[in-house]
Amino acid sequence: MSRLDVFIARMTSQRACLNFAAQATGALKGPVFELGLGNGRTYHHLKEIIRTRDIYVFERAVASHPDSTPPDDRLILGDVNDTLPAALARFGATATLVHADLGGHNLEKNDAFARTISPLVEPMLAHGGMMVSSDRMYFDSLTEIPLPEGAVPGRCFIYRRD
Repeated sequence: MSRLDVFIARMTSQRACLNFAAQATGALKGPVFELGLGNGRTYHHLKEIIRTRDIYVFERAVASHPDSTPPDDRLILGDVNDTLPAALARFGATATLVHADLGGHNLEKNDAFARTISPLVEPMLAHGGMMVSSDRMYFDSLTEIPLPEGAVPGRCFIYRRD
Protein backbone atom coordinates (compact mmCIF):
# COMPACT_ATOMS: atom_id res chain seq x y z
CA MET A 1 0.00 0.00 0.00
CA SER A 2 1.45 3.39 -0.97
CA ARG A 3 1.86 6.17 1.57
CA LEU A 4 -0.92 8.04 -0.26
CA ASP A 5 -3.22 5.03 0.10
CA VAL A 6 -2.36 4.77 3.81
CA PHE A 7 -3.17 8.47 4.28
CA ILE A 8 -6.48 8.18 2.40
CA ALA A 9 -7.45 5.09 4.43
CA ARG A 10 -6.63 6.95 7.66
CA MET A 11 -8.64 10.05 6.71
CA THR A 12 -11.60 8.03 5.40
CA SER A 13 -11.61 5.92 8.54
CA GLN A 14 -11.28 8.95 10.79
CA ARG A 15 -14.28 10.65 9.19
CA ALA A 16 -16.42 7.49 9.31
CA CYS A 17 -15.55 6.83 12.96
CA LEU A 18 -16.04 10.43 14.09
CA ASN A 19 -19.40 10.65 12.31
CA PHE A 20 -20.46 7.37 13.91
CA ALA A 21 -19.30 8.35 17.39
CA ALA A 22 -20.86 11.83 17.17
CA GLN A 23 -24.21 10.30 16.28
CA ALA A 24 -23.94 7.49 18.86
CA THR A 25 -23.17 9.96 21.66
CA GLY A 26 -25.51 12.68 20.42
CA ALA A 27 -27.99 12.33 23.28
CA LEU A 28 -25.28 12.67 25.94
CA LYS A 29 -24.55 15.93 27.69
CA GLY A 30 -20.93 16.81 28.24
CA PRO A 31 -17.86 18.12 26.46
CA VAL A 32 -15.96 16.73 23.50
CA PHE A 33 -12.17 16.60 23.74
CA GLU A 34 -9.86 16.82 20.73
CA LEU A 35 -6.32 15.75 21.64
CA GLY A 36 -4.09 17.66 19.27
CA LEU A 37 -5.09 20.40 16.87
CA GLY A 38 -2.52 20.19 14.09
CA ASN A 39 -3.82 22.30 11.24
CA GLY A 40 -7.37 22.02 12.60
CA ARG A 41 -9.08 19.82 9.99
CA THR A 42 -10.57 17.40 12.51
CA TYR A 43 -11.60 20.17 14.89
CA HIS A 44 -13.33 21.93 11.99
CA HIS A 45 -15.14 18.69 11.12
CA LEU A 46 -16.19 18.15 14.73
CA LYS A 47 -17.65 21.68 14.82
CA GLU A 48 -19.73 20.78 11.75
CA ILE A 49 -21.11 17.50 13.11
CA ILE A 50 -21.42 18.39 16.80
CA ARG A 51 -23.25 21.65 17.39
CA THR A 52 -24.77 21.07 20.84
CA ARG A 53 -21.67 20.27 22.90
CA ASP A 54 -18.58 22.26 23.78
CA ILE A 55 -15.42 21.08 22.02
CA TYR A 56 -12.18 21.56 23.94
CA VAL A 57 -8.85 21.17 22.18
CA PHE A 58 -5.66 20.05 23.93
CA GLU A 59 -2.52 21.27 22.16
CA ARG A 60 1.08 22.20 22.94
CA ALA A 61 1.23 25.13 20.52
CA VAL A 62 -1.35 26.44 18.05
CA ALA A 63 -0.39 26.26 14.36
CA SER A 64 -3.83 25.77 12.81
CA HIS A 65 -5.65 27.51 10.00
CA PRO A 66 -7.54 30.53 11.43
CA ASP A 67 -10.93 29.04 10.43
CA SER A 68 -10.02 25.90 12.34
CA THR A 69 -8.75 27.39 15.57
CA PRO A 70 -10.91 27.09 18.69
CA PRO A 71 -11.73 30.14 20.80
CA ASP A 72 -9.30 30.78 23.65
CA ASP A 73 -11.79 29.54 26.27
CA ARG A 74 -11.91 26.13 24.55
CA LEU A 75 -8.18 25.75 24.04
CA ILE A 76 -6.18 23.91 26.69
CA LEU A 77 -2.49 24.55 26.09
CA GLY A 78 0.35 22.47 27.45
CA ASP A 79 1.67 18.94 27.66
CA VAL A 80 -1.16 16.37 27.85
CA ASN A 81 0.61 14.67 30.73
CA ASP A 82 -0.28 17.80 32.70
CA THR A 83 -3.43 19.07 30.97
CA LEU A 84 -5.39 15.79 30.93
CA PRO A 85 -5.18 15.29 34.73
CA ALA A 86 -6.09 18.97 35.20
CA ALA A 87 -9.07 18.53 32.86
CA LEU A 88 -10.22 15.48 34.82
CA ALA A 89 -10.16 17.57 38.00
CA ARG A 90 -12.06 20.35 36.21
CA PHE A 91 -14.66 18.33 34.26
CA GLY A 92 -14.81 14.97 36.02
CA ALA A 93 -15.94 11.90 34.05
CA THR A 94 -18.13 13.90 31.66
CA ALA A 95 -16.46 13.66 28.24
CA THR A 96 -18.91 12.31 25.69
CA LEU A 97 -16.34 11.93 22.93
CA VAL A 98 -12.55 12.03 22.94
CA HIS A 99 -10.58 12.00 19.71
CA ALA A 100 -6.84 11.49 19.27
CA ASP A 101 -5.08 11.34 15.92
CA LEU A 102 -1.57 10.42 16.95
CA GLY A 103 -0.75 10.37 13.25
CA GLY A 104 3.02 10.21 13.46
CA HIS A 105 5.05 8.11 11.08
CA ASN A 106 6.90 6.29 13.85
CA LEU A 107 4.58 3.47 14.93
CA GLU A 108 6.68 2.58 17.99
CA LYS A 109 6.56 6.20 19.18
CA ASN A 110 2.78 6.34 18.55
CA ASP A 111 2.30 3.14 20.55
CA ALA A 112 4.38 4.45 23.46
CA PHE A 113 2.35 7.67 23.46
CA ALA A 114 -0.92 5.69 23.34
CA ARG A 115 0.22 3.67 26.37
CA THR A 116 1.05 6.91 28.19
CA ILE A 117 -2.23 8.72 27.54
CA SER A 118 -4.62 5.75 27.81
CA PRO A 119 -4.77 5.84 31.64
CA LEU A 120 -5.17 9.64 31.48
CA VAL A 121 -8.08 9.50 29.02
CA GLU A 122 -9.93 6.49 30.45
CA PRO A 123 -11.32 8.14 33.62
CA MET A 124 -12.53 11.20 31.65
CA LEU A 125 -15.22 9.39 29.66
CA ALA A 126 -18.84 9.56 30.75
CA HIS A 127 -21.04 6.45 30.78
CA GLY A 128 -21.78 5.82 27.09
CA GLY A 129 -18.90 8.08 26.03
CA MET A 130 -16.57 7.08 23.19
CA MET A 131 -12.91 7.41 22.34
CA VAL A 132 -11.88 7.49 18.66
CA SER A 133 -8.18 7.04 18.02
CA SER A 134 -5.89 6.59 15.04
CA ASP A 135 -3.90 4.08 17.07
CA ARG A 136 -4.75 1.19 19.37
CA MET A 137 -5.22 2.37 22.93
CA TYR A 138 -4.77 0.47 26.20
CA PHE A 139 -7.82 0.64 28.44
CA ASP A 140 -8.92 -1.52 31.36
CA SER A 141 -12.59 -0.55 31.49
CA LEU A 142 -13.46 0.57 27.96
CA THR A 143 -14.74 -1.79 25.29
CA GLU A 144 -13.38 -1.74 21.76
CA ILE A 145 -16.35 -1.70 19.40
CA PRO A 146 -16.64 -2.68 15.72
CA LEU A 147 -15.84 -0.03 13.15
CA PRO A 148 -18.64 1.56 11.15
CA GLU A 149 -19.09 1.10 7.43
CA GLY A 150 -16.43 2.97 5.49
CA ALA A 151 -13.70 2.59 8.09
CA VAL A 152 -10.59 0.58 7.27
CA PRO A 153 -9.55 -1.90 10.00
CA GLY A 154 -6.31 -0.90 11.69
CA ARG A 155 -6.59 2.75 10.61
CA CYS A 156 -8.94 3.83 13.42
CA PHE A 157 -10.22 2.40 16.69
CA ILE A 158 -13.35 3.14 18.72
CA TYR A 159 -13.75 2.45 22.43
CA ARG A 160 -16.86 2.95 24.61
CA ARG A 161 -17.52 3.18 28.33
CA ASP A 162 -20.43 0.79 28.96
